[in-house]
Amino acid sequence: MERLGTLVTRHRLTVGLLWLVITAAGVALAPSLAGRLHGGAHVSGPAFTANTAIEAHFGDGARDDPGVLILGAPAGQTVDTPRVRHDLARVDAALAKVALTKAAQGLRIVSYAANGDSALVGARRASTIVLVYPPAGDMGPAQIVQITALARRAAPDLTVNGTSYVALAAGKPNGHSNSSVLSELVIGSLGALLVLAWVFGSLLALLPLITAFISVLTMQIFIYGLTYIVPAASPIGPTVQYIVVLLGLGLSIDYSLLVVTRWREERSAGKPNDEAVIAAMKRAGHSVGFSGIVASLGLFALIVIPNTEVRGIGISGLFIPFTAALVALTLLPAVLSKIGPRVDWPQRAARRNPASRFWTAWVIRVIRHRALAAVVGLGVLGALAATAATINIAQPSTPAMATAGRYTDGLRVLEADGFPSGTLTSVPVYVPHAADAPAVIGSLNDLSSVRGAALAIGPGRPAADGPALVIAIPQTEVGSSHSGTALADIRAVAGHGALAGGDGAQAIDQASTTYGSFPLLFALVALVTFLLLARGLRSLLLPAKAVLLNVVSVAATYGILVLVFQHGIGMQQLWGVSSYGAIDPFAPVLIFGFLFGVSMDYEVFILARVREGYQRSGSTRDGIIEGVSRTGRLVTSAALILSFALASLSTTNDATVREIAAGLAAGVVLDAIVVRMLLLPALVSLFGDWNWWLPDRARRLLRLKAPTAGMPGPVREAAGATPTVRDAG
Repeated sequence: MERLGTLVTRHRLTVGLLWLVITAAGVALAPSLAGRLHGGAHVSGPAFTANTAIEAHFGDGARDDPGVLILGAPAGQTVDTPRVRHDLARVDAALAKVALTKAAQGLRIVSYAANGDSALVGARRASTIVLVYPPAGDMGPAQIVQITALARRAAPDLTVNGTSYVALAAGKPNGHSNSSVLSELVIGSLGALLVLAWVFGSLLALLPLITAFISVLTMQIFIYGLTYIVPAASPIGPTVQYIVVLLGLGLSIDYSLLVVTRWREERSAGKPNDEAVIAAMKRAGHSVGFSGIVASLGLFALIVIPNTEVRGIGISGLFIPFTAALVALTLLPAVLSKIGPRVDWPQRAARRNPASRFWTAWVIRVIRHRALAAVVGLGVLGALAATAATINIAQPSTPAMATAGRYTDGLRVLEADGFPSGTLTSVPVYVPHAADAPAVIGSLNDLSSVRGAALAIGPGRPAADGPALVIAIPQTEVGSSHSGTALADIRAVAGHGALAGGDGAQAIDQASTTYGSFPLLFALVALVTFLLLARGLRSLLLPAKAVLLNVVSVAATYGILVLVFQHGIGMQQLWGVSSYGAIDPFAPVLIFGFLFGVSMDYEVFILARVREGYQRSGSTRDGIIEGVSRTGRLVTSAALILSFALASLSTTNDATVREIAAGLAAGVVLDAIVVRMLLLPALVSLFGDWNWWLPDRARRLLRLKAPTAGMPGPVREAAGATPTVRDAG
C-alpha cells in the first residue's frame, strides 16, 4: 500500500486522466445497460421442466401469473343473455386483435366467450373472468391498466375490473412505478451528503460522494461487459442494476471515508500532504483493500446457490466492493495529494480531533461494564434471532399485499363473484398432445382443490398433433403461505404426460433448491472469511468471534424482517400495505451474502485500529479505547450512509427488492451499533490478551512470517506465546 500510494501521488495526473476516460465510458454505457439485463430465475425441478416446455411453444409470458379481467353483466342480465354474449365476444376480439400485433404477438387468453367453460363463470352467472397471458414479462400495473381500458372501450355496457398478483404486489393504485435507479441514487446521495457534511464540516464532504459516483459508473462498465461473458442460461437480471447503484454508492463512500479520515488525522499530526497521503494508504488503504476482498468473496459465494438469478447477482457482486476499493486506493489519494488541503475548508478544530470525545467516553463505559454490555448486546440479538426462528418462507398472499386501490378493488369484486383468490396464480399445464386436452381438463375439474380448468387460446387454435396449454384455477394461491395442496393435486391427476408449471410452482422449487444449498453457502463464506481475517489480524480468536457475531447479526436481521414483513409492524405507515404474512424466498439468501460481507468491513476498520493501538501501547484496554474512539464516528456514519442508500431502494414497487433493501438497511444499522460499538469492545475486553493468540502451527499454515526479536513484547506474545489476561480490564 505504501508503494501504491507513492506511485499514485507521483503520477497523479495520469491516474486522474485515466479515471476521467473510464468515467466518460461509464456515462456512455450506463443508459444501455438496462437493455442488456434479462430476468428469470431458473432452477432445476418439475416446474422448471414444465416452464421450459411452455415457453418453447407458447412464449415466455405463458408461464407467468395472468392478468385477470372481471366482466360483470348489466343488472338483470347474465352471461347467457344474447346482448351480453355479444359484448363478451367483442372483448375477446379486441384482445385477439392486440395478440396479432407485432408488439404483443403470442398473447393468450382464457375466456368464457371462447371456450364456454363453466369454471370461468361467477356466482348467479352474472359475471365472468378473462385470464390474459402476455407474450413475455409480467402482467403488472401498466399492463392491467391497458387491458382494462381496452375491454371498457370494446364493451361499454359491461362492468370491467382488472387485477393481477404482480399489480397487487406493487401496492400502488396506479400503473406507474414510484421509483427508478436515478431517483434512488439522488435520494441516497442527498442522505449521504448530509451525513458527510456532519462528519467533515468542510468541502471534503463532497469528495467521497464524487468518487462514489465514479465507482458506480465504473461498476456499470463491469456489469455491461459481464452480460457478454456469462452464459445465456445464467442471465444477469434487472435487480442487479439497483444493487450496483445503491450498494456501490454506500461501499464507495465507506471506503473513501476511511481513507480521507486517516489522511486528515495524519495531516493533523503535522505531516506534509504527500506524506500524509502515503501514511493514510499504508494504514487505512490496507484496511480498505482487505475489506474489499472479504466483501467481494462474500458476495461471490452466492454462485453456489443453484438459482440463475442469485448466481447472476453473485457474479456481479464480485465487482461491487472491488471497484469501490479500486477507486478509493487510486483516484482518491491522487486527488488528495493535489487538492486535499484546499478542499478541507473551513477547518474546525473540534472536527479535526481524531479521537471522538463521545466515543472515547462510550468505550470506557463499555469496558468498565463489559459483562453487562455483553449480556445486553447478546440479549438484543438473541431475542431478534429467536423471532427469526418463526420465519415463513413463501410468496405473500393476496390479502397481505395492497389494501387499497383499483387492483384491490378488482380482487374484491373477483371474490364477491365467487372466484377464489387462487385465480391470480392460475397454473399453466403443458399437454404434449392437444387431443388429450379435454381429458386433462375433465380430470382437473374433478379436483376439490381446483375451481376448474380451461383451454388457453392464442392467435389460432392448437393443431391436433401439437401441444396444448390448459389453465387450472386453484382454490388457493400457489406459492404463497396459504398454497394448500392444489399444485400437488394437479400434478397427481393430470396424466397424459402433462406438466404443471407457472410462477407459483417455480417459487416452490426455488425455495426448496435454494435452502438446500444454504448450508454450503454459509460454510464457504464463514471459512473463507475466517481464514482471511486470521491472516489479516494475526489471531485465531478475533476472526472466530467476528464470524460468530456476524452469524448472530444476520439472524437478528432476519428477526427484523419477520417482525416487519411477516407480522406487519410498521408496514402500513412505511409503505401503505399490510403484512405480507411471509418472507420472500430470495430475501434471506441475498441478505446473508450482502450483510455478511459488508458488515465485516466495519469489523476490519475497528480491529485494525485496535491492533494498531495494542502494538503501540502493549495494552489491550488502550488498544480498544484507541480503536473505538477513532473509528466510532466513522463506522456509525458509514452505516447511516449505507442505510440511507438502501432505504431509498425500499420505495420500489417490487416486493422482493423492498424486503431485501429494508432488511439490509436495518441490518447495517443494527450491526454497526449493537455488534461493533457494543459487543465488539465488550468481548475484546473480556478476552484480554487471548485476542492476539496465534500458535506457531497456525501461523505457518496461514503463511505468516515469524515475529522478529526486535518486536515489542506484547506483539511477540500475540504472535505465538501463551497469552495472559492481565489487560482484560
